[in-house]
Amino acid sequence: MDTVIARLGKPHGIKGEFTVEVRTDRPDERLIPGRAYSTQPDIGELTLKSARWHRDRLLLAFDEVADRSRAEEIRNTLILTDEVEDEEEDDAWYLEDLIGLAVFDGENRVGEIVDVTNGTAQDLLHMKHETGHEVLIPFVTAIVPEVDVEAGWIKVTPPAGLLDAE
Repeated sequence: MDTVIARLGKPHGIKGEFTVEVRTDRPDERLIPGRAYSTQPDIGELTLKSARWHRDRLLLAFDEVADRSRAEEIRNTLILTDEVEDEEEDDAWYLEDLIGLAVFDGENRVGEIVDVTNGTAQDLLHMKHETGHEVLIPFVTAIVPEVDVEAGWIKVTPPAGLLDAE
């Protein structure tokens, strides 16, 4: 079974380079220039020409994508690998699995995850607070010690003031 490791975002520049939504914890180990990757939807294999970090975004270029026009055509394509994610990673989830989870502080429901921003140092959970405002929660063990995707919830231990911001 293939594993999604990235989603091609908007083109960057005129030479067919893409911004990328990374979907793996180890992009530098999985996105290797010279390697061919399958795609979804299937547009044929793409051979990675280059991978580089620009500020906090990963940029990819492929041999088969020569210009910005072609990059626009295949935007949002998923990049797949046949490598299996480590089964030992109990604290790894697909970003889309986190959206919709109820958020609890102790026994109190405080909100729901509505989006996730994938960052280089850490991901940010976007929580819609029960009172209506959005709160950005750093997705680190110290603040989010428990996640149960199957049960549909996460527990947080927020620092003082994090949930109060409006």
